[in-house]
Amino acid sequence: MYDMPDEVEVRADGPLRIITLNRPDALNAMNDVLHTALARLWPRLGEDREVRAAVLTGRGRAFSAGGDFAYLDELRRDADLRAATIAHGRDIVLGMARCRVPVVAAVNGPAVGLGASLVALCDIVYLAETAYLADPHVQVGLVAADGGPLTWPLHTSLLLAKEYALTGARIPASRAAELGLANHVVADPLAEALACAKRIAGLPRQAVESTKRLLNLHLERAVLATLDFATTAEDQSFRTDDFARTIAGLTAKD
Repeated sequence: MYDMPDEVEVRADGPLRIITLNRPDALNAMNDVLHTALARLWPRLGEDREVRAAVLTGRGRAFSAGGDFAYLDELRRDADLRAATIAHGRDIVLGMARCRVPVVAAVNGPAVGLGASLVALCDIVYLAETAYLADPHVQVGLVAADGGPLTWPLHTSLLLAKEYALTGARIPASRAAELGLANHVVADPLAEALACAKRIAGLPRQAVESTKRLLNLHLERAVLATLDFATTAEDQSFRTDDFARTIAGLTAKD
């Protein structure tokens, strides 16, 4: 659906849309195709007048392992690709914040980097017991322009957002729920997310969509206050010696 590439599967189930990140052999890590598709997805979802709620999940063992190391190296070397990718990151964040359709996350495994950001931008979050969140941008020498620091302060305390953004440490599922970064930790997140989405889809549309918009105005204002600085800083961080050294080491191991 929505003319998406194979890397993003969108399936209709009545008034629901089930969106699956589909690079399982790469743990659904972001490459240019997947990242670009996600930037284009949210307006198309909003334009679909048949949809009342959506579920976002990953295929295989991970929700998303973050940025593909080879892709990150391409971004370091190619200024045009980097500019397009940073613009697409902005589109993903604002597209999800402004999307009229409630999105329920079924986090089936690790959600890292942009994966953690996608989770944070969803409306309700179910985590598998073995899942974890992490935003390791700083560990590779990058600023997280579309990452946890944009949204985590709205979900948890500023001190805790700083701890996890500045260290890149993993947040186990139980801890994520305790901090307010997830709603529920469950054995079968997809089944629970689908059940939740079906409940939402059965409620009056205008009330649901306007209530989501009311709540997400707080999110959008916070994002807009920081996004321009974040994207400029991220672009600069791609050009640093620290990032070049780190990504060279990671691609050599890959």
